[in-house]
Amino acid sequence: MSDSSTFKLLGLPGSLRKKSVSRAVLHSVKAALPANVEMTIFELSEIPLYNEDLEADRPAAVRALHDAVAACDGLVVLSPEYNHGMSGVLKNAVDWVSRPGYNSVLKDKPVAVLTTSESPLGGARAQADLHKMFLSTVSRIAPGREVSIGGTGKAVVDGKLVDDNVMKRILTLIDSLLREIRLAQGRPHGRG
Repeated sequence: MSDSSTFKLLGLPGSLRKKSVSRAVLHSVKAALPANVEMTIFELSEIPLYNEDLEADRPAAVRALHDAVAACDGLVVLSPEYNHGMSGVLKNAVDWVSRPGYNSVLKDKPVAVLTTSESPLGGARAQADLHKMFLSTVSRIAPGREVSIGGTGKAVVDGKLVDDNVMKRILTLIDSLLREIRLAQGRPHGRG
């Protein structure tokens, strides 16, 4: 947990592709954050498929993810929509860190969820999946207008989010996430 004037966010991109839209958006958001907000982007490519037999001796990549989630003030989770649902990469990562059930590092962890799709719907169905999943982990989903980024071929160009209206909506959601962090941690209320 950070001191009361700084916030440490952990970004989780739901795609493994090097030039993924999820990663590009998270990097663009990271560059636009206020000075008192840091975001580390955690790559999920080394996380193996969830296997309960490995719970007692978790793989190193899983331990690193667990520690990163435990140490951050809040999560920024961005999933592409695949087959009308969220990314299996994100689901798998959350399956690992959601143990023990209802009492994991995700319990009471503030989370902002975003989705992307080439479709005009912007991953709205994946958005519903993410909300359901984080409700089951007893996380604190940042309230406010959902951010579903549609038409990603125009919104993200050369690895950067270029749609100013989308960026404004994301930063509004980040403000909501920071308020949720303050509430969860009992920090003084303020801006940024």
